[in-house]
Amino acid sequence: MITGSLLRDAIVSAGITISNKKRMVDELNVYPVPDGDTGTNMSMTIGNAIGELKRMNDSVTVAEVSSAAAAALLRGARGNSGVILSLLFRGISKGLAGLTAAGCQDFANALELGVDAAYKAVMKPVEGTILTVAKAAAAKAQEIALETNDTNILWHEVCEEADRVLQQTPEMLPVLKKAGVVDAGGMGLLIIFRAMRDVFKGGAIAVPSADSASDEITSDSFKTAVSEFDEEINFTYCTEFIVQKCEGCPDPFKLRAYLETIGDCVVVVDDEKIIKVHVHTDTPGLALQKALEFGCFINDPKPKIENMRIQHENKVREVQEAEAGFTPVEPEKEFGFVAVAAGHGLEAMFTDLGADVVVRGGQTMNPSTEDILRAIHSTPARTVFVLPNNKNIIMAAEQAVKLTDRNVCVLQTRTIPQGISAMLAFDESMSLAENRIAMTKAFEMVSTGLVTFAARDSEYEGHSIKEGEILALENGKLSFTDKDINRATLKLVKKLSKGDVSYITLIYGADVTEENAESMQELISSKLSDKIEVTLINGGQPVYYYIISAE
Repeated sequence: MITGSLLRDAIVSAGITISNKKRMVDELNVYPVPDGDTGTNMSMTIGNAIGELKRMNDSVTVAEVSSAAAAALLRGARGNSGVILSLLFRGISKGLAGLTAAGCQDFANALELGVDAAYKAVMKPVEGTILTVAKAAAAKAQEIALETNDTNILWHEVCEEADRVLQQTPEMLPVLKKAGVVDAGGMGLLIIFRAMRDVFKGGAIAVPSADSASDEITSDSFKTAVSEFDEEINFTYCTEFIVQKCEGCPDPFKLRAYLETIGDCVVVVDDEKIIKVHVHTDTPGLALQKALEFGCFINDPKPKIENMRIQHENKVREVQEAEAGFTPVEPEKEFGFVAVAAGHGLEAMFTDLGADVVVRGGQTMNPSTEDILRAIHSTPARTVFVLPNNKNIIMAAEQAVKLTDRNVCVLQTRTIPQGISAMLAFDESMSLAENRIAMTKAFEMVSTGLVTFAARDSEYEGHSIKEGEILALENGKLSFTDKDINRATLKLVKKLSKGDVSYITLIYGADVTEENAESMQELISSKLSDKIEVTLINGGQPVYYYIISAE
């Protein structure tokens, strides 16, 4: 049996170990753009639990340890990999609830619950990622639990299976196979599981170190790639309705399961009397027909079907307040805004546009769930719009929604220009639903260009890239590489200006002088049609020399 104090020490050791190895994990990322890498995000997520766990005495139970760890990981979750890790531990906590100590079957059940929680949170799970490694580990735990009560044997087999499946991830994801690499998130999870296993079998707690030379896993034996859970909108109709439950109403989870077979962006929220549904689908009639098996539609509000492309809206669920000692401000107005941005100019711009709180973050510095939660609670509004402005921050923002009693709408803005466009489209006279639609339509009309540098040597999407080379990204995809910042910027602007474009906004970063930026603006204006207006803004952002908005 594993006691609470042993589980406490194992999680602490895992947090220290992944922190020691985060640089190695980050540097093995084949995607060349500097970003909030997997190792860093996972280490910061689990590292948020170390202080709290160290304060627990030896009489603590496994239930208390797992609960404290899960809460801390959820608050500290950063980036997609960190959010998924926090959800794994959240499920594990549910599996160990009420237990003083845990045996093989307890951990097998807990791991299975963790995997279920993580998969449910990802709208379109991708195999060949951290999810696949976790699922295989949980399945192996169930198998071994039938054969032995020895937790050392169980955790040894769990790690061996996680390692085996990690090596197979290139066969599951073409992008990994093409690069000849394994998944970064899966590697991070393997490091964490191995560190826990070592403590369970009597090893000492890991010692913090900045030196990764002693890493058990080296770049010669493993390579990694970032696997993003990018959500693409594939269905036409945003369908929303509320059903009043009938007597003997079936489990609402069955309705959700059905809706996921005919669409995506599915949200089913139920209480004792009603079921509230949101789904994107090409067949809204089927969704409505199925819903009648669970009850009848109410008239206020009436069912709504909109022909649009809209991002997933997270519904508010009442759970726990933020950490002790933090007092939310009282709502004074109907609508408020939280935006994520890095750079004095961008922060000031969002404030000028009406953002109540700007969370400092973005590429290379993903804010945690708790950072976003604090910002929501610091916004004096009954309804808060959150603009993540980065695809690797969206999941953390969505987790923050679950921790607040405010009405929160996370708009899935993936770039700074999208966030700016969304805020410009806000109309105080319109309702939440109307604004959500208008703001989403506005940011979906924006094309974004990014000019940055290669953080590492890489073979990526047919490009042989050298560290320091200039990278041009068009709507999140690598477009081309160059040796000169100005030449790359001009070429990218020309590509973005094709079609019906009237406005180009050039946002220059901290590494570009005002003089150079003004010269760039003049050059671009001279090369484009007179019908296209070119605006220059000092964003002061790190990482990106230029952020380009085309509308």
